[in-house]
Amino acid sequence: MINCLKLLLLVLLVKLAPGFGRQQPASRLESLVAAAQQAQAAKDYAAAANAYRQAIRIQPTMPELWANLGLMQQEAADISQAILSFQQANRLNPSLYVPNLFLGIDYLRAGKATEATPFLLKAEKINKTDPQPSLALGRAYISSGRFSAAAQELVRAANLDPRLSSAWFALGIARLDQVEEDARRMSAEGQDSPYAKALFAESLEKQARFREAATLYRSLLDSRPQPPCLHSELGFSLLREHDLPGAASEFAAERAAHPECGLALLGQARMAMAGGDNELAIKLLEELWDRDHGFFESNAAILLEGESSERVSAIASLISAESTLIPMDLRNALLAAFNLSGQEPGDNIDQRESGAPPAPEPASAGRRTAEDYYAAGQFQQCARRLEPGFAAGSADKLRLLAACSFFAGDNERASGAATALAALQPHSLEALYWSIQANERLAFKSLARFQQLEPESARNHILLGDIYHQLERFDDAQAEYLKALGIAPGDPAAMLGLASVYLANNNIEKALETARLALEHSPEDPELNLVMAEAMLGKNEFAEAEPFLMKGLKAKPQMVPHVHALIGKVYAETGRTQDAIDQLKMGASSDVNGSLHYQLARLYRTLGDDKDASAALEEMKTIKQRRRDRGVKTVEDPDLSALEAAPSEASTP
Repeated sequence: MINCLKLLLLVLLVKLAPGFGRQQPASRLESLVAAAQQAQAAKDYAAAANAYRQAIRIQPTMPELWANLGLMQQEAADISQAILSFQQANRLNPSLYVPNLFLGIDYLRAGKATEATPFLLKAEKINKTDPQPSLALGRAYISSGRFSAAAQELVRAANLDPRLSSAWFALGIARLDQVEEDARRMSAEGQDSPYAKALFAESLEKQARFREAATLYRSLLDSRPQPPCLHSELGFSLLREHDLPGAASEFAAERAAHPECGLALLGQARMAMAGGDNELAIKLLEELWDRDHGFFESNAAILLEGESSERVSAIASLISAESTLIPMDLRNALLAAFNLSGQEPGDNIDQRESGAPPAPEPASAGRRTAEDYYAAGQFQQCARRLEPGFAAGSADKLRLLAACSFFAGDNERASGAATALAALQPHSLEALYWSIQANERLAFKSLARFQQLEPESARNHILLGDIYHQLERFDDAQAEYLKALGIAPGDPAAMLGLASVYLANNNIEKALETARLALEHSPEDPELNLVMAEAMLGKNEFAEAEPFLMKGLKAKPQMVPHVHALIGKVYAETGRTQDAIDQLKMGASSDVNGSLHYQLARLYRTLGDDKDASAALEEMKTIKQRRRDRGVKTVEDPDLSALEAAPSEASTP
């Protein structure tokens, strides 16, 4: 932020109104302002602030003097006094840009996003060319949970300054926050729906758990309703599991049942290239390119996904060697998709965000409907035909618009259609599905742009660490967090990430050491306290973990049930049976493998409550069956035999 502030520092040239005061005060005022400017140029902000204070004693009603005093106090890190100066400047002249901007920034820094917003909106209106108000406003909306509004502001900031890396980073985070919020709703309202299961299968693929993903996709083939292209998704999972006949069968089945699904053509093209049939591969790619440029450009990278570097080189050579057979525009699209064209991923904002005009509709379109275009796999034309009635669209039209826009690579419009569909049908799982899909792509594109602009920053290494952690590549995540700490020692996010990945990698001692060090600087941080508590529980230090868990209750809402479950475990191990049951019940929604309900059953049996114990066991079995239905591998499932056969025990431990 300090560099941004330097760009905004005012150079006040005091012009006194005719007849102002006497010559001596006027001369003194000009002298003080000149001294302040000299001190400012020498970066002696305290001296500059002192000069402005003296100037204000001579002319206390001049808002520019108060604004400049606030800027010098801001640069000197005296934020509380800066706020007072900006407030006074704003009272004297509410239309000044700098006081509105910095009041918004300072309130936001103090965690007062609601108070910050009006000042930032006014600053944005006053100065339409500076990206800073939009950047700060986007961050304020993120803090308020208004992720769609945040994205709009951050897109504006990135458009005003495409090299403003912090705008790209915040935009990516806003999109991911939207995905997280949608995923929580999907889990709460439709955990067992085909849409939720398809998304889960995709996450398994990202973790290279292709066999489990294939099992889950196969279970969805007869579901109604269902996400599109399931046969092709299954085909790619089988392909990565080296089941070539199975993959070929699924791609063929997709083309027969859903000829609009371009993923099937990409799958067949990939198999043709792998089998050395380059002529067939090029024919299939040309067919797909002629159908829809947007779909091709958005999805062609799947041709190389997961391939070895040798195989990537071979395919790149194929594109070059067959340059006389491959049309130039298709060849360029392939090179761009494979990142071999010299253009970095994320160079531009999404088509809709950038305001790029769409390609004109062919004159031969005639009376073809959006549904006709969708059935033909011409998704750009489908979306264009629907777009004029977007604002007043019916639910069916919005569903089609979301699908066509997503497949055409217009993720911003897909997200907008999903938002509009959710407004019409608040419990629509399909709206959540398309919102998650579109915003995830938008997030990755924004974060890729950020990484291009700040490849060696601590923030970039933390981001990579978070991604590797999510993919369960713990050693890679650890390396990235350590790189971040090498650049920014003690960075809170890097410390939290490192402690978390040590814990996930079962390195309890290192997790304890890192969390303890981080807590010295942020003793109330709920997530750090939670990591500390879980590490202690790993060493069976139940009583010691309890105070850290209590602080962990202030973590994000989606983490709180897990904290309650851990508190229940502590209470159970320290002889507070009924309290343990109460906590475990509050944490029931975090039970992903049935172990929490198994623990509940044991505690109920301890109290002689056979009825509730049996109910807990049945719920545990339901959770386990649901996991099997979703294709999740079973590890260390609890043994029920002893509990189911044991007599009731009336005594407490």
